[in-house]
Amino acid sequence: MVTVSLFTTCLVQGLYPQVINASVEVLTRAGCDVTIPKSQTCCGQAPFNAGLVAETRRLAIKTLDDLEGEAPIVVPSGSCADMLTHHLPHLLEDHPELHNRAKAVSSRVMELSSFLVDRLGVTDVGARFDATVAFHNSCHGMRNLGLGSQATALLANVESLKLVSLSRPEECCGFGGLFSVELPEVSAAIMTSKLNDLEATGAQYVVGGDASCLLHLAGGLHRRQSAIEVKHLAEILASQ
Repeated sequence: MVTVSLFTTCLVQGLYPQVINASVEVLTRAGCDVTIPKSQTCCGQAPFNAGLVAETRRLAIKTLDDLEGEAPIVVPSGSCADMLTHHLPHLLEDHPELHNRAKAVSSRVMELSSFLVDRLGVTDVGARFDATVAFHNSCHGMRNLGLGSQATALLANVESLKLVSLSRPEECCGFGGLFSVELPEVSAAIMTSKLNDLEATGAQYVVGGDASCLLHLAGGLHRRQSAIEVKHLAEILASQ
């Protein structure tokens, strides 16, 4: 049995707590013993995107304390996994001891679908979900971590699930963290294109690995009064 540390992310904790339970269920089915560091808070991505370096460094140091150990750190979010993998060491490179600790932590971080497929070699977690589903591949995970094929491999083995393809699968949803706040008109235009693509697939659900993208898409779908619902990948994989 593999012991893993689940970094739940602040957005999942605050808005999608069911994703935590689903992630634990899926990892347990895959043969893992899951621990959740109780003191964890934010990976620092929000202040980092705002250019608040000092604040981000304080969070980075706290994160080192929260996540030190030897177990793999599994993250149900491509953007947060990217933050921990690529930016955590960089933020602390002027402090050799902290930098070495950050490199050790970042080397243990893997996004959920990548951990299941690339680390454990698992593509079937015994899930069943009777619906037509389109998968949204979030930008950070796809471009910085090489994610996408792992999630579709997992979804392809969900019993009764029909996976349909977007015509522009690499297109952004328009969220981009503070981008959607600072440039709302551009963000809305990008999201409109994504929603048009989603609706053209005939999907009943849009599934993704980042709560931030799902939150953004859910808002756009609600305003359209669309029947499409959003689900995190972990929720689909945990269903039976």
